[in-house]
Amino acid sequence: MRSAKIDTAKLIRLWLFLVCLSAANFSLLIESASAADPKSQKPNVILIFTDDQGSIDVNCYGSKDLITPHMDSIANQGIRFTQFYASAPVCSPSRAGMLTGRFPRRAGVPGNVSSHHGKSGMPPEQVTIAEMMRQAGYQTAHVGKWHLGYTPETMPNGQGFDRSFGHMGGCIDNYSHFFYWNGPNRHDLWENGKEVWHDGEFFPDLMVKQCQNFIKEPHEKPFFLYWAINVPHYPLQGKDKWRKKYAHLESPRDKYAAFVSTMDDCIGEVLQTLKETGLRENTIVIFQSDHGHSTEERTFGGGGNAGPYRGAKFSLFEGGIRVPAMISWPGTIAEGEVRSQLATGCDWLPTIADLTGAPLPRHKLDGKSLKAVIESAEAPSPHDNFYWQIGKSWAIREGDWKLLGHPRDTSNQAPLSKEDQLFLVNLSQDIGEKKNLAKQYPEKVEQLKQIYENYLQSLTD
Repeated sequence: MRSAKIDTAKLIRLWLFLVCLSAANFSLLIESASAADPKSQKPNVILIFTDDQGSIDVNCYGSKDLITPHMDSIANQGIRFTQFYASAPVCSPSRAGMLTGRFPRRAGVPGNVSSHHGKSGMPPEQVTIAEMMRQAGYQTAHVGKWHLGYTPETMPNGQGFDRSFGHMGGCIDNYSHFFYWNGPNRHDLWENGKEVWHDGEFFPDLMVKQCQNFIKEPHEKPFFLYWAINVPHYPLQGKDKWRKKYAHLESPRDKYAAFVSTMDDCIGEVLQTLKETGLRENTIVIFQSDHGHSTEERTFGGGGNAGPYRGAKFSLFEGGIRVPAMISWPGTIAEGEVRSQLATGCDWLPTIADLTGAPLPRHKLDGKSLKAVIESAEAPSPHDNFYWQIGKSWAIREGDWKLLGHPRDTSNQAPLSKEDQLFLVNLSQDIGEKKNLAKQYPEKVEQLKQIYENYLQSLTD
């Protein structure tokens, strides 16, 4: 017999082939497992930003006369903040502070921007959450109100959003989609920078469809959806079933309540779509009102409820800036818990970055990540103090102390005299901000004034 000769080269080639085949099969197995387990992917993020919603106008914040089960479900499946502050007491600067993680003045939006086509707003060099998320490989979408610029470079598609649907000005009629605040009246509904017409269709329903369609799309990337709901901002146009439900309430609470519950239904429809698509457990849902409720003539002088707080929209008293805010990520963060640490709208950008691994902008941020606070009720607030300003009115909060300069009370709860141009309160003792302690604690006034001056200097630098 002849002994068989072993071809070493062939054996090596066969071995390499089998190794490569096994690696390919293992890779496919991992990809299949990742597709089956959404938790292995980066989380989606939906940021719901309501408009002119009062400080306690959700059941879970103490409202007794409203019906808000879907907003409550976000708190039930997540964390509710009790000392959460908007970046500003009016629309544009609050949105700028939230989207950039910076004080509105630092973001270039110290007050409301123009609602006229062709007028610019937030400077294009500002880095938004959308730009940060797109850099991290996310698909980005804006639905609803913008109010941060009305030129191509300052509209949503110029500020990091792959797609956009909504109105660019401060408010619209929900059926004609016309801006009517001041003349000339003009149509204001846009999709990806082009004017679109949906005559007679209820704008909140249009927003729901846009959100649902975006969520249902096959996504090769995770998504970030900024849903800036223009409700319950005037005009108060709730659906008929809710107008009937609240007919027993006095005006304007009846009209405001109908609009809030109409909005709650809309939020419920989008949350249900998340559930039906199997994305709820891999989607972070954040909820916040942009500031306190309106007492303007266009909203019949009120309708919203700030509960124990003094102030409303345009005011730096608590009722103008302390807002409902919640975050939910079922299966990942705690459910049904409350956090009492001071937190602000500027904090969402760094918090989202922390939770998703997105790279932070390189310039100065004023917001701080709330990740530690979300993880533990015992964690300290990331802020030693915080600063607000609108027009000549300003406020500093440090601990329980708060100093207001040139305060304005749009709730008209009590008169303000010339002696109240510096207004000091201790919120642990006077949550309603009724008694000015400035004369009793001049050293505290000077300390907080110095913090204010330091902030002004940092804005200049």
